Amino acid sequence: MPQKKPVLTYDAIMRELKAGSFSPIYVLMGEESYYIDQISDYILNHVLSPDQQAFDQTVVFGADVNAAQVADLAMQYPMMASRKVIVVKEAQGMRSFEKLEKYAENPQPKTVLVICYKNGTINRRTKFMAAAERVGVVFESKKLKDWQLPRHIQMYLATQNVGIDEKSASMIAGCIGADLNRLQSELDKLLIALPEKDRRITPEMVEKNIGVSKDFNAFELRSAIVNKDIFKANQIIKYFDSNPKAGSVYSFLPLLFNFFQNLMIAYYAPNRGDKKSVAGYLDLLSEWGAVDYMTGMRNYPAKKTLQILSKIRETDTQSKGVNNPNTSPGDLMKELVFFIFH
Repeated sequence: MPQKKPVLTYDAIMRELKAGSFSPIYVLMGEESYYIDQISDYILNHVLSPDQQAFDQTVVFGADVNAAQVADLAMQYPMMASRKVIVVKEAQGMRSFEKLEKYAENPQPKTVLVICYKNGTINRRTKFMAAAERVGVVFESKKLKDWQLPRHIQMYLATQNVGIDEKSASMIAGCIGADLNRLQSELDKLLIALPEKDRRITPEMVEKNIGVSKDFNAFELRSAIVNKDIFKANQIIKYFDSNPKAGSVYSFLPLLFNFFQNLMIAYYAPNRGDKKSVAGYLDLLSEWGAVDYMTGMRNYPAKKTLQILSKIRETDTQSKGVNNPNTSPGDLMKELVFFIFH
């Protein structure tokens, strides 16, 4: 029985592309268009030189072609280069998709065929997908969860040789949300505003250039809860309840859930009294990130942490109108904060 190929991540695919290793077929699909665009744009800009692109690179749109026409294009030999690149954008609009099956079973080795299928996925049980996975790359681009955004921001800026602290990353994530294209646009604006001699983004820069308060944000709420600062936590909840344009208090729930979920995991670290051990166990980017979890373990016993996780789930359900006839968002969050502290 053939061994199943490992699931490739975006970073792994980009490493292969930058190393000059190209597969005959790429099926890029899913709800998050950002990663699909990043991979396909890299292929369009780097497989062939600008002179070669004029003869051996073709971009078509799914609504304008059918699968048989795409297969015909892909079977042609390159004219001026060692490879031919065919990119099908918005492939979810393509007709007769099943007619790519025969091509995928025996692809033209000198062609790089890229299928960009957005806002959904292709059934992996089809013969085409089975063949594509066998000879090429199949990547499902999924939406990031809110709690994953600060790390995404840190990793993106690291590729630009720019540093950012956890608070600044959380401020940006809380303000912009999970629209990765908009998020990158805002980060690129920050990069332009950075002074030449100081390549580090601070909360003050975020406040000035993006417009989110450095004192009233999701990171500060988490910090207040970690340190059991009851006054500050209620002050932040009140601020957002009174200023809905600044953001929804419900946007705090994923961040709080992620913290207490990680806190529960931290209790199982081999040496939970050591920052380095906790940081490694939680797969944090630095030991500095473990400080809050060390404090959290002092302030919240494991049993209380489990109860808090349950309460956050209950609050999330109530925020969607389940078993909640008329409690306001602010009151729900105040009730949650009270429960956490007591």
